[in-house]
Amino acid sequence: MKTPLPILLLLLCVVAPLKEARAATKPNILFVLFDDMGWTQPQCYDAQSALRTPHLDRLAAQGMRFTDAHSASGVCTPTRYGVLTGRYPSRIGQFGVLTTFSPPIIPASRLTVASLLKQQGYTTAAIGKWHLGLNWVDGKPGTEDTVPLGARLTDGPTALGFDYFYGFTHARNIGTLIEQDRVAAHVTAVENQPLMIKRAVEWIGQRKKDEPFFLYFPMCPPHTPVVPSPEFAGKSGAQDRVKGDAKYGDWLYQGDAMLGQLLAALERYGLADNTLVIATSDNGAEQRAYAPLRESKRSIYEGGHRVPFVARWPGKIKAGSTNDHTVCLNDLMATAAEIVGAKLPAHAGEDSVSLLPEFLGTARTPVREATVHQSSTGDLAIRQGPWKLVFLKTNQQELYNLQTDIGETTDVAAANPAIVARLTVLMKSYIANGRSTTGAPQKNDVPISLDAPRAAKKAKG
Repeated sequence: MKTPLPILLLLLCVVAPLKEARAATKPNILFVLFDDMGWTQPQCYDAQSALRTPHLDRLAAQGMRFTDAHSASGVCTPTRYGVLTGRYPSRIGQFGVLTTFSPPIIPASRLTVASLLKQQGYTTAAIGKWHLGLNWVDGKPGTEDTVPLGARLTDGPTALGFDYFYGFTHARNIGTLIEQDRVAAHVTAVENQPLMIKRAVEWIGQRKKDEPFFLYFPMCPPHTPVVPSPEFAGKSGAQDRVKGDAKYGDWLYQGDAMLGQLLAALERYGLADNTLVIATSDNGAEQRAYAPLRESKRSIYEGGHRVPFVARWPGKIKAGSTNDHTVCLNDLMATAAEIVGAKLPAHAGEDSVSLLPEFLGTARTPVREATVHQSSTGDLAIRQGPWKLVFLKTNQQELYNLQTDIGETTDVAAANPAIVARLTVLMKSYIANGRSTTGAPQKNDVPISLDAPRAAKKAKG
């Protein structure tokens, strides 16, 4: 029996708006990850910065700028593990970075931000630098910096929830382009980033308004190789005040321009109003210590892991707002879960806390109980409120009050034994429970000890 036309039209009138309303409750998520951008390099973090990041600065004016945001690590591979899994990389013993032929450090069985969102009806893509390991079907084809065309891989982005991948393994192999599960092209370092942003903009343009998407865009600038395209060479008018390198300024300027192209694409295709945009960095600047922070990339001190973090979500995040609460890049997982109304299983996102209350301005106190940091060589630290307790891999401890000493110039452990004891107990509980959030205890993949010297896990080629 056929449905009468008036009833069919009525059903369409009811179902279509409901579908559109459901889609509107699930915003698109664009996560842009600069590589090695220091905390005060953008002018929105330091008005005296000689470097130029106009699109990031404008994004901050349109959204929320976090002053106390941290990557999971002082180097990129562990941080990227934390971004996609919501878990501290120390739990798998990952302190250093991987090579072209390193096996994957995220098993296909582990929930990622991408697989979580894919379960919720999102279309997902990763375009840019991967650096989380791959399994090469043909063993180790080629050399560290060149893999033959057509070489096949498994257990990469498409095995971890990403519908589409276009990118490269890491910066030392920037000329080998991978699409989905095989090497698709060889290009020069100068050509790489223009190809990445071109593909990302095209991918955004192919999206439908009623189908939410998650785009993870980990770029190369300002990480080496410093290879600004001809259209950016000499255009920034900026010189890094630390090293006086104009070419470096142009490279960062190009990275910022890529962010601008993504934002422009959202506007052009009518997607901006329903898109949460997050722009941040995977760790501190390379060999560039920016006052007042101590040290730089790789370090357990603030210069290693305190990073710029800006979020825009029209109608949700107050424009021009500033947030001084401590947050971590690991928090993407729990944030995405709360936004889409999904419950994380006990064995996922063990160190991820939803930033939704921070974004909405309803968090009167920090949503994080405490935050764990790590260096590239095995140092650990725990941060709670103004206090930061450092566990050096040599089995020494240092305590800093970041409220009065953000430069970490004075170790006050001897004068505050109670605080040292309290933070040590908290850190040990995080280790013993296999998680720093509420929920059923989990197992770490490797033993973690604060009472004996630690060695960083070496990357396996």
